Amino acid sequence: MRIIDGLLAELEQEAKATARVLERVPEAHLTWKPHPKSYSLGQLALHVATVPGNVAALAARDIAESPGFSQPAASSTGELLPALHASVARARDLLGGFDDAAMTATWRLMAGGSERLAMPRVAFVRAIMLNHWYHHRGQLQVYLRLLDVPVPSVYGPTADEANAFVAR
Repeated sequence: MRIIDGLLAELEQEAKATARVLERVPEAHLTWKPHPKSYSLGQLALHVATVPGNVAALAARDIAESPGFSQPAASSTGELLPALHASVARARDLLGGFDDAAMTATWRLMAGGSERLAMPRVAFVRAIMLNHWYHHRGQLQVYLRLLDVPVPSVYGPTADEANAFVAR
């Protein structure tokens, strides 16, 4: 098995949990923020939906220029699941052909002609495409809790779905 195969399998599995979270985002609260410095619910939800494809586009290059981090907001909840599915497909397409040599090759992030980050591509994909994605999905779950929206199961039962893993 190639290194990328395990990461893409994880991506596919985690996309299912991410979809369950995005399905709960309430349309009426897309502009809501828990704090003035925070993303709005619509910004965070769209970020969660698009992280895999956007990060994979960076990872697919040997040297990437640091992107701007302006985060648009979802204008409706109806765009979230299609954005997630397109993002996961994009990540799969961009990274699926990488062999182990490409995954262990040094990936670089540049800013204004200066190297800001250098690491094996596999480490970048793990840290930013996956771990970063899970971090923001967790933030989104907190937003849902603060809005009194039932929080779906991700890795086990939540207070709202205590029986999610009980045999019926």
